[in-house]
Amino acid sequence: MGSPGGFEFRVRGEDVVITHHGKPATVLRGRRAAEFLDDAQRGDAQELMARVTGNYRRGNERTAKQHPRNRA
Repeated sequence: MGSPGGFEFRVRGEDVVITHHGKPATVLRGRRAAEFLDDAQRGDAQELMARVTGNYRRGNERTAKQHPRNRA
């Protein structure tokens, strides 16, 4: 699975606006925004933004769907 990409964030006052390919994905406010900024400085910001927006499970859905346990 490749690494996530296309995410950007900008600080707007005390809020953090996260976009994916130029479209708004989520807005973090308050404590979550402060924690996000701290974590983004320490690690991979793309991976973090993918997790925060819920856009991180790409690539393995087809494989999981074909697993015998998940067949109807």
